[in-house]
Amino acid sequence: MRRENQTVPTGFVFIGFSYFPKLQAVLFVLFLLMHVVTLVGNILIMFVIRLNQQLHMPMYFFLSALSFSEICYTFSIIPKMLSGLVLGTRTISFLGCAAQMHFSFMFGFTHSFLLTVMGYDRYVAICQPLRYSTMMTSRACTQLVAASWAGGGLLGLLVTSAVFQLPFCQSHHIDHFFCHVPPILQLACAGGEVVGTVVGIFCITALLGCFLFILLSYAFILGWILQMPSAKGRHKAFSTCASHITVVVVHYGCASVIYLKHQSPRAAGASVLIDVSYTVFTPFLSPIIFSLRNKDLKNCSPEDKHVLLFCCFEKLTSLRNLDVDLKR
Repeated sequence: MRRENQTVPTGFVFIGFSYFPKLQAVLFVLFLLMHVVTLVGNILIMFVIRLNQQLHMPMYFFLSALSFSEICYTFSIIPKMLSGLVLGTRTISFLGCAAQMHFSFMFGFTHSFLLTVMGYDRYVAICQPLRYSTMMTSRACTQLVAASWAGGGLLGLLVTSAVFQLPFCQSHHIDHFFCHVPPILQLACAGGEVVGTVVGIFCITALLGCFLFILLSYAFILGWILQMPSAKGRHKAFSTCASHITVVVVHYGCASVIYLKHQSPRAAGASVLIDVSYTVFTPFLSPIIFSLRNKDLKNCSPEDKHVLLFCCFEKLTSLRNLDVDLKR
């Protein structure tokens, strides 16, 4: 009987934020401010790295690519979400939904791959410093970034193709704020559980593989640092990894909650809030973490016109500077 009611939908309707009707204006302002900070922070990071000759090195080349992928990821989800909150336009076409799912997974996977590449870069820089210049050449760095983007695009295409080849029933209301896999699969007439299991295993395997590679890189780094005789050398080595480690913890911490949480129809509202942490809050934190914990980016000279705007951003987002100003 269910197969008889299957149809090819022309579009979908998001109902994720309908659980919070009285908070939609507040959520719009909050998410808009966080989105603006995310965009400005990442654009300024790319701007400073591009114009400051001292930052033309592999570590900052990868950081620039990471910032660009962060911008693309937020643009694939947040503008549509904001328009739904303020204008009430919560509909999306079938092809638009497929495109949103593809790009969100593409940029999400690319982000994970770039974090893995950055971990490998830190391993080579600390554990094999004499070979660093020959291993991390401009060509090698470009190939690593290109492979990250190609891998993200391929995996995003595989996930999207697996989901949207399913037959859908007459209900086209997505119990979420963007085209995420679990709520889309709930609309499938058949095969949703199988595809959901396969996609879940696929995503967890990819993320876990990246995370284990990063852990392995830092295991070697830690062993190498502990052998350093100089405390100053150990501190300097740790400081070059601090921002990357923090972003990795935040990124994979939120991702693990997304993919390992129990999917329950009764807890749909809570599921929406959990997913917001990954789609809005994590990208918001990333440029702040890199700007506050990276000495090369923090040591901005006001005389340098290329980095003056970044200095302002860093000082606005620095809780330490705010605390000092308040005490004064």
